[in-house]
Formats: sequence, C-alpha cells, structure tokens
Amino acid sequence: EVQLVQSGGGTVQPGGSQRLSCALPRGVAFSDYVIGWFRQAPGKERERVACMSNGEGTTYYADSVKGRFSISGDNAKNTNYLQMASLTPEDTAVYHCAAQIQTRAEWACVDYYFTSWGQGTQVTVSS
Repeated sequence: EVQLVQSGGGTVQPGGSQRLSCALPRGVAFSDYVIGWFRQAPGKERERVACMSNGEGTTYYADSVKGRFSISGDNAKNTNYLQMASLTPEDTAVYHCAAQIQTRAEWACVDYYFTSWGQGTQVTVSS
C-alpha cells in the first residue's frame, strides 16, 4: 500500500468546474500504478467515476461523467488529476482516489481492485 494525498474540492455552482489532485509518494514509480477515482454521496453506494493506467495511458469513465470529466497524470509530479466540468448537483459527493500497482495487462475500474485510498475530499455542487 501507498499513502495518497488528495487536494482540491469544495463548493462550486452548477455548470462550474473543479480539479481534484491525487499525489503518489515520492520514490514510487508513477507508471507502475493504476489510479481510480470513486465517489460516494450521502445514502448512496460508492460509485466508480474514472480510472487510468499510468503506464499505458488507458482510461475508463463511468457513463454518468463521460464527456464532462477527464482523468490525467503528471509523471514529473507523481500526481493524477480529475478535471470535472459541467458539474451538476448530482455530482455532489465525497471523492476518493485509489491506487493499485499494476502487475498485469488487465486491470479493472472497480473499488475492490485497489488497495490504497486517499483521505477523500468533499465536492458540493450548489447554487
């Protein structure tokens, strides 16, 4: 497991944008990891949002965020990002990033694939 540090979040108006960051520790190989973003709204189950293989550059997006959210990574900073746009109140949730070292070509954007989790950050979309 690795310690992930999240930043970003807060309150934004509907239609607005926000960027979340998820930093891997220094000294770990950025390209070895698959990064996922998950969210959980009050009274709802945790939902996958987007995932990315840092080594391959391949991505996955939930249907609910396709075309609005973008996952990316910066090797030099050991950090991944979730850029969110056209936000709606339905996007309000606690967002967690997760990391898993990729040992095989196959990976999955599901919560049980990941063993390291960030502390979570609240995103509230409200006017």
